[in-house]
Amino acid sequence: HLQLPADLTKMHLTDNPHPQVTHVPSSQSGCSIASDSGSSSLSDIYQATESEMGDVDLTGLPEAPVDSEDEEEEEDEDIDRTSDPLLGRDVVRECLEKEPADKTDDDIEQLLEFMHQLPAFANMTMSVRRELCSVMIFEVVEQAGAIILEDGQELDSWYVILNGTVEITYPDGKSESLCMGNSFGITPSLEKQYMNGVVRTKVDDCQFVCIAQQDYWRILNHVEKNTHKVEEEGEIVMVKEHRELDRSGTRKGHIVIKATPERLIMHLIEEHSIVDPTYIEDFLLTYRTFLTSPLEVGNKLLEWFTVDSLRDKVTRVVLLWVNNHFNDFEGDPAMTRFLEEFEKNLEDTKMKGHLRLLNIACAAKAKWRQITLQKPSRDSPLFFSLLGGSDKGFGIFVETVEVGSKAAEAGLKRGDQV
Repeated sequence: HLQLPADLTKMHLTDNPHPQVTHVPSSQSGCSIASDSGSSSLSDIYQATESEMGDVDLTGLPEAPVDSEDEEEEEDEDIDRTSDPLLGRDVVRECLEKEPADKTDDDIEQLLEFMHQLPAFANMTMSVRRELCSVMIFEVVEQAGAIILEDGQELDSWYVILNGTVEITYPDGKSESLCMGNSFGITPSLEKQYMNGVVRTKVDDCQFVCIAQQDYWRILNHVEKNTHKVEEEGEIVMVKEHRELDRSGTRKGHIVIKATPERLIMHLIEEHSIVDPTYIEDFLLTYRTFLTSPLEVGNKLLEWFTVDSLRDKVTRVVLLWVNNHFNDFEGDPAMTRFLEEFEKNLEDTKMKGHLRLLNIACAAKAKWRQITLQKPSRDSPLFFSLLGGSDKGFGIFVETVEVGSKAAEAGLKRGDQV
């Protein structure tokens, strides 16, 4: 792991360019999240307000795909395929049994989907996994008790177990068992390396993928050259990796693979690479794993809103947040206050188009709920005020709620429609 200023567990780790090459227990393995955002888009809101938007810049906001019957049938087929683990294994095995030169892009994607679940590949970047999948060779040892590597034997490959269990017996008599997803063999170096201990199968039908030393070193060394480390005051605060998404070389750029929580928040308003178009959506989906409170993000957004050049970017983040994760606001009084303050900022800066987007997003995402208020007598105050009605031409809404009152405790909020 890279030496970072704080405990690594506080970092948002999506990928790690330095893989473990020895036994990695599953409880210690990392987890990689693909950069495909499944969150809903704001296109329904844009359409509703298209005639009133004025100069609002919506560039880059995601569009929701329109489902057709054909697409639904294809989705059903995909679900059927993925819901059958045996069928999935058969497909993976077919891909594995092909020679590296015969593997198609689809084969590599199938292998990539399977391999990223294994601890041996968990702390690698997506591009490293993809390259390893393109050169891996499949081997099967049918009988238990077969010796795979002798003590002192020169190593020429990195092995990952796909099925079965192997046992490593060390010269001092100690032994350990490795099972599916664990790895053994060489480290990423071109120096001569020798096996310490004897590796033998413990069960029948042990299956492995092997990657030759030259390929293993080349792929991992190439990734190290492809990474860019951002330093502040002599400490690494962010690591980016250069990626190319197609063979034409037109879609390439840097993607953030690791950073401190502070830098991840700051990256929300920085320019995002063409290879990382869903950074904001991915951040909003995963921040709970490395931040203790959403207010850490909210307070920074309010601070950045005061800067003219950042205002549109901040507003885009908030609109996506409200649209995709409205529960973060509806279930948290502090975040509700943040939203009210942000709404007031939009009013003060005359950002009427964005304000309308925000109001429609809140109205579209809000849930029905029932609130019961008990009054000691008919003449007791309600502690809230209403706005609207037939004479105003719109519905009845809660305009204000007295802080700390029974109405506030019951969950009544400004903006609730009665």
